[in-house]
Amino acid sequence: MELMVLLNALVTRLLFMLHSVIGVWRVTAVKKEPKYWLLALLNLLLCLETGLTLKFKQGRGYKWFSPAIFLYLICTVPSLWLLEIHHGTQYCGNEPGAVQVNISNQDFNQSRDSSHGSEGTDHHIIQTAKVFVNQLSTICETVWTLALHQTFLLLLVVGRWLLPIGVEITRDQLSQLLLMFVGTAADTLEFASETLDIEDVRKNYVLINAILAVWTWSMLQFPLDLAVQHIGCKPTASTRRIPSLLLCRYSAELWNIGVSLFIQDGPFFIVRSILMGHFRIFNQMLVFFTAKNILVVTLQLYRLAVITLDFRATILQKSRKGEVSCCPCEPYETSTHATADQDTEMKEFVAFPPKEETQAPSED
Repeated sequence: MELMVLLNALVTRLLFMLHSVIGVWRVTAVKKEPKYWLLALLNLLLCLETGLTLKFKQGRGYKWFSPAIFLYLICTVPSLWLLEIHHGTQYCGNEPGAVQVNISNQDFNQSRDSSHGSEGTDHHIIQTAKVFVNQLSTICETVWTLALHQTFLLLLVVGRWLLPIGVEITRDQLSQLLLMFVGTAADTLEFASETLDIEDVRKNYVLINAILAVWTWSMLQFPLDLAVQHIGCKPTASTRRIPSLLLCRYSAELWNIGVSLFIQDGPFFIVRSILMGHFRIFNQMLVFFTAKNILVVTLQLYRLAVITLDFRATILQKSRKGEVSCCPCEPYETSTHATADQDTEMKEFVAFPPKEETQAPSED
């Protein structure tokens, strides 16, 4: 089992490095400047993280955070930025990639026949590799950039699945996290591709950088596992305050709401609203996804209100019994341990009970 853990840890990080190097290669090929190969040095951080993880954690993951995913973002996002910015100066005709691939296939067959008849196997392998690289280079640049975006997001999900989990996260929690990542990856890919493909956006350098900045900000949720893990709280004096109790009981739900409002759907809605309101850019898909962001933000706010009311009703019920618990398995008495200030805060929070629990005044 430990051998499989080490193997998964190494293979996943090698896949991350390989994809990052391919992205750097495309930047170097597009810019035609060898200095961009220096971006590949960022993979040294991933190599260092691999060594430290294998030494101190035996290849297993950390609680709440994945350094490998975070460093993979650092290694790959700069290449995608450069490709998207340079993408504005490129022109891709109607399916040129397919035509060029067919021509390359003919060259591939000719080189295979000539090398087979005149030279040995080693030369044949070298010639085959050269023809294959040339074939890839002739693919349309927009196709390359989109493919790198797609494989980047797929590797984030598959890589998180392959990475060994730590003792703090269960396989059930991991499966929930992966399902959430699939939906998140689809939304971020749609945001980047749909907005950057607008012709008016491509003509505005500031808009391109702003959209890429929001896209990068949304990617920061992938290294975190807080969406499926509850913060462990103990019955201490600090956890008896109302905000701490709320965070203790609904930490995962509150994190999901915060991600949607401040990292994903909220920023996406702001960018799309600016495109339509200020720059007067309209198309069917832009309007649709803006409406979708509005709906998601509204539902998340509704969910936050439901959680708050439910928590308040629970606090009110338990305060009448003389106890408030951080979670069902850790009850404790507030009447014997809470300070006077904490008691005052609790009374202020439950001072207005729900309508169904209020009693009408008696008519004497």
